Amino acid sequence: MDVGFIQGGRGALFRVIHRPPAGTPARGSVLYVHPFLEEHNKSRRMAALQARRLAAGGWTVIQPDLFGCGDSDGDFEQARWSGWVEDLLTCVREVAKEGDHPLILWGLRGGCLLLADLLPRLPRPPGLTLLWQPVPRGEVHLNQILRLRLASGLLAGGPGEGTQALRQRLQAGETLEVAGYGLHPEWAAGLAAAALQPPPAGDVAWFEVAAGDEPALSPAATRQVEAWRTAGHGVTARAVPGEPFWATQEIREVPELIEATTRCVQEVMGP
Repeated sequence: MDVGFIQGGRGALFRVIHRPPAGTPARGSVLYVHPFLEEHNKSRRMAALQARRLAAGGWTVIQPDLFGCGDSDGDFEQARWSGWVEDLLTCVREVAKEGDHPLILWGLRGGCLLLADLLPRLPRPPGLTLLWQPVPRGEVHLNQILRLRLASGLLAGGPGEGTQALRQRLQAGETLEVAGYGLHPEWAAGLAAAALQPPPAGDVAWFEVAAGDEPALSPAATRQVEAWRTAGHGVTARAVPGEPFWATQEIREVPELIEATTRCVQEVMGP
C-alpha cells in the first residue's frame, strides 16, 4: 500500500494506492470515487477491503480523497463539482503511469454521479464501470442531503426549513451548513445537474445492498438497468444481502458485496 499525495487543481490530494503483490501480473488500474459527507467516512473500511481484493488479483487501485475531503487540502465548503471532475482526471493520469492497461471505474453512491461527468473527459472508455448503490439523479441526492439539515433543526426544537426553501437559499448564493459540512452553491448546482450515465463502451456492473435472505434490486434500479439494456449497453445487476454500510451508525462490512464484485471483475476482465 502506497500512501501519499498528488497535486490537484486547487491543492494536494491525499491518495492511497494498492498495488499487486510482487510476482502477480499487472492487469490494469482501478479508480475509486467515494461518496459524500459522512457516507465517505462510513464507507472507508469497505472500500479498503475491496481495494485489497482487487490488488491481490493484479489491479492497481487508487483511492483519492477529493479536494476538501478527508486528508486532502481544503475545506468542504471550498469544493466545486467541476474541480472534483478535474481532479479525478488527474488521478486517471496518475494510474496511467503504471502502464498502458485497462481501466476500471468504481463509484459508490454519489461518487457514481461524478463518474458520469468524468466519462466524457477520458481518452478512452473504461473496460468496466462498477456502480455500488448508485444514485441515479443528483437533484434527488441533494434533497436527501438537505433533509439532514431539516432533521437537525427539528431535533433542536425549531420549525425547520423545507428542501425547497433551502434550495432557494443556495440558488441565491448562500453557503449552507449541513451536518457540519458547508455546501457551496456552485457545488450544490453541479450535484443537482448530475445524472447517472452509462459509458459509451465497456461493461457496467450495478450492485445494490438490500435486507433479507432474497435481496432484490430497488424498482428505480430495475427500471434504469432495463433502460440501459434496451439502449444496447452491457449491464449486469445484482442485489446482495447486507446493511447499508454507508449510513449505519457503526462501521459495517458486507462480505457478499466484496465477493460479488471480485467475481464480476474476474468474469468481465478475465482471470
